[in-house]
Amino acid sequence: MVRTAKRVFVNLPVKDLDKSIHFFTELGFEFNPQFTDENATCMVINENTFVMLLVEEFFKTFTQKGLVNAKSSTEVIMAISAESNDEVDELVNRALEAGGKPSNEAIDHGFMYAWSFQDLDGHLWEVMHMQEGSVEESEL
Repeated sequence: MVRTAKRVFVNLPVKDLDKSIHFFTELGFEFNPQFTDENATCMVINENTFVMLLVEEFFKTFTQKGLVNAKSSTEVIMAISAESNDEVDELVNRALEAGGKPSNEAIDHGFMYAWSFQDLDGHLWEVMHMQEGSVEESEL
């Protein structure tokens, strides 16, 4: 039997926590102050999905592996959904204006539209909108 997770926490190392908080605040994200200190913060994606931004030295205490340099190598692509194509463009443009870097050009597949950016530490973020009814929930 496969257990369904009730919440998802993604952990990302960051060089400068304050700059990262400012960057993601500019994109409209909020943070849970209960899980925020000088080493980490909990960025709220939605009521069940969170991104823990951890200062690199603190992040290293959770693994015996070396850290990937996200500016030169890809570790993961965080994909988040948007309500419309315009909302995709708005979020990516805000990311670029706040100091993020372009990742890929916008892609329009008709039923799905996506565009991506790199955050201040080089982590890849893809923002996508899928037309309602284009994929059945059971297919996901």
